[in-house]
Amino acid sequence: MSNPSPISIGLDAQTAQTKRVLIVDDSRLQLKIMRSILMKQGYEVVEAASGSDALEICRSDPPELIVSDWMMPGMDGLEFCRRFRTLPHEGYVYFILLTSKSEKGDIAEGLDAGADDFLTKPVNPAELRARLNAGVRILSMQQELSEKNRLISEALSELQVVHEAIDKDLRQARTIQQSLVPERSRVFGTSRVSLLLEPCGHVGGDLVGMFSPSEGRLGLYSIDVSGHGITSAMVTARVAGYMSSTFADQNIALRKVSDDCYDMRHPEKVAVMLNDRLAADPGVEEYLTMAYVNADLSSGHMNMVQAGHSPPLVLRADGAVTFFGDGGLPIGLVDDVDYDGLSCDLSSGDRLLLYSDGFTEAVLKSGKMLGESGLADLFRAAARQGEGTELLADMFWRLREAMADGGTLGDDVSAALLEYDVV
Repeated sequence: MSNPSPISIGLDAQTAQTKRVLIVDDSRLQLKIMRSILMKQGYEVVEAASGSDALEICRSDPPELIVSDWMMPGMDGLEFCRRFRTLPHEGYVYFILLTSKSEKGDIAEGLDAGADDFLTKPVNPAELRARLNAGVRILSMQQELSEKNRLISEALSELQVVHEAIDKDLRQARTIQQSLVPERSRVFGTSRVSLLLEPCGHVGGDLVGMFSPSEGRLGLYSIDVSGHGITSAMVTARVAGYMSSTFADQNIALRKVSDDCYDMRHPEKVAVMLNDRLAADPGVEEYLTMAYVNADLSSGHMNMVQAGHSPPLVLRADGAVTFFGDGGLPIGLVDDVDYDGLSCDLSSGDRLLLYSDGFTEAVLKSGKMLGESGLADLFRAAARQGEGTELLADMFWRLREAMADGGTLGDDVSAALLEYDVV
């Protein structure tokens, strides 16, 4: 009759052959018995007659499993286990202690020293095989986990390279987007325009700008594209071309009347033209809100359009605050839209603010949003302390200080400020 297959005792023969077992015992007979049992199961067996000899073997060529007697002269199995666990080695080694001890305190001491399992002497061959089978399963799981960790580490390294490349591109995209607002402040006669643009990420969907086709005439706008990130930033870049302050012939808010002479279109017409261009683009799902002002700086008369945007805010010289508009449809959302115009008159010292909802919808430490009344208070407080870009920077700082989550922006924040007849 042939010997039973290793599979019959629950251990794959090929797996066993790959496992190297160190047996440690000061008894030659015990070593011979265990070697015979293990070799029949396909293990590679290494022997040591003392704890110190076993430790030297482990330093030079560590096994995958160890079966060591507890009671040995010189370095006993417990001390050997304790010292072995301090040695550097790559994979985990399963350690079984042979002992006649059965007290719970002794078992606890062995576990504290680094033992994984225990066998009582005299050794029962079936129990020894079973304990080693358990160790092999644990080692296989550990090796599988190590392999998965290795693959994860490699994937993370690859992702890090990709992330760094994307981050570099996004930083460059941020630089390009900031270049869409080349001037943050400009004086027009006795009035001054200042701009604020603070995206919540590398790039954002807010855009502010100004242009002047002739002395005393000013176009001022605040735009908020739906969503965040690269797609929104691409739309803002396109819209910036439609409202160019550099190339008048490309600016849809301007109408050429003669060579190098341009007139300003009514704000309602500008909103319709911009809506027609965006709504006609196939595959573009983004839309935008806009507040646009056509300003006559000689008279202080402001013609405006509010296309789904936050209502323009006027802070009078005496501290009174007025919001204009009741909403309107966003631009690029539907075809064939008409927009209603708004108007107001500014007096010397008045301030007109166009802003995105990143201000009013900011969540404060109280859990509430800033809202329009909070924005009005913020505007008044900053206006008492400064002017121009310093005023806008102060508003942004006050907002961050009042916000929850340490002032982390959940949306882009932008503003366009006209200080009328203050210079």
